[in-house]
Amino acid sequence: MASDLTLRIVIVDESPVRAAILEEGLREAGFENVLRIEGRHNLLERIYAIDPDVILIDLEDPSRDTIEQMFQVSREVKRPVAMFVDQSDRSTIEAAIEAGVASYVVDGLRKDRVKPILETTISRFRAFARLKAELEEAKTQLEERKLVDRAKMILMKLKGIGEEEAYGLLRRTAMNEKKRIADIAQSIITASELLR
Repeated sequence: MASDLTLRIVIVDESPVRAAILEEGLREAGFENVLRIEGRHNLLERIYAIDPDVILIDLEDPSRDTIEQMFQVSREVKRPVAMFVDQSDRSTIEAAIEAGVASYVVDGLRKDRVKPILETTISRFRAFARLKAELEEAKTQLEERKLVDRAKMILMKLKGIGEEEAYGLLRRTAMNEKKRIADIAQSIITASELLR
């Protein structure tokens, strides 16, 4: 992400007065690259075209449809999103978190709070992204481990060898072919299924 003061920040707000509060707070904090999007027509496309680093969404009294559209923005764009609302309920807060909104601020639109909220939004987004990447990595490792175990069983049965020997064979083959062990394991499993 860009260095803090060069961040490209988009404000999604239909109220010029409320958007001005956010803009003023950002500019006073030293952020110059601030753009405002009015209206919700083709919102996702316009956000993609701008490619912002952070999105601030301000909804004075949002309808369910408006809130769902903003949650869709949060899910799709994979950027830190802070959402300002005047009132909320538990289910909306839970839906916001589920949609990936990093900061959900109820009744807190004051220009002196904009910078700390922005910083918190970015930090929470990064922490969540790190956790998500770690989870994906763990899932991948588990799936690869299952493939290797299956391939070992096939080799043990087919060649009448022990588990250690089967793993050694997988490892040597992977090294010789300059491939990952999981790829070799997948090839063995695929070949085995074809030969049944």
